[in-house]
Amino acid sequence: MAKSVSLPVIASGEGSLNRYLQEIRQFPMLAPEEEYMLGKRWREHGDRDAAHRLITSHLRLVAKIAMGYRGYGLPIGEVISEGNIGLMQAVKKFEPDKGFKLATYAMWWIKASIQEFILRSWSLVKMGTTANQKKLFFNLRRIKGQLQALEEGDLKPDHVKYIAKRLGVEESDVVSMNRRLGGDTSLNAPLRADGEGDGEWQDWLVDDSDSQEEILSRNEESSLRNSFLQEALTKLTERERRVIEARKLQDEPATLDDLSKEFDVSRERIRQIEVRAFEKLQKAVRNAAQRALAPKSQALPSPA
Repeated sequence: MAKSVSLPVIASGEGSLNRYLQEIRQFPMLAPEEEYMLGKRWREHGDRDAAHRLITSHLRLVAKIAMGYRGYGLPIGEVISEGNIGLMQAVKKFEPDKGFKLATYAMWWIKASIQEFILRSWSLVKMGTTANQKKLFFNLRRIKGQLQALEEGDLKPDHVKYIAKRLGVEESDVVSMNRRLGGDTSLNAPLRADGEGDGEWQDWLVDDSDSQEEILSRNEESSLRNSFLQEALTKLTERERRVIEARKLQDEPATLDDLSKEFDVSRERIRQIEVRAFEKLQKAVRNAAQRALAPKSQALPSPA
């Protein structure tokens, strides 16, 4: 899909970023029910026009995320392009019936694609690319800022120990990464060496904490999923609901033995009830999601 979808590009030259941002603003945002139906058309019928609309309506999200990585000294056009690849992968794997918004799902693919590009560009030959080492790479500057340890040269031993423990990496990795990133300047230093223009380096550091928008979105989706689950549970018999709640919805799940004694049946019978009830629950949740997310489906165009 990535090769067949034509997207706006950031040309070289001054002002190209502004032109690109203006161009992608022309693509309309999608209403939830419209996003759902486009996702269904792409997933079930391979409708490339639907995929194109899903992608272009989220290009602004890619640009917003990419701006958070400007402090790594790479051309912003290339960073955005890598983020767009991540967005395409997200659309390719998007499952609208699960009840999540594409933006929430896509942001992780976008960040992963951008971070892999940055790691490749920095050529961390001696530093591996495990999850913890990636975390170290993308968080070292921020934590040093919190510790007010921005002076050039090696970190103090207590700072090294603190960072290593906080990020779950070896102390030697912290020292090596700090040297490779080398010569950190003050976070309050201007982005341009001539001091002209607005903005300091700290403006572009990545903050791994969730934004208020992300928190709100996650809470809304959690509430939505819970409502789907509660509705689906009403489709089960009393015994099926008891088994599912005991086996799937408790912090400490009940054992098959416990439930077999409660209902005076065999362990195998409890297992069969659990399997059948879970299948019924999944179907009921999908149906609830479809009704909630596509209330106007009859008014939308038929799949191509």
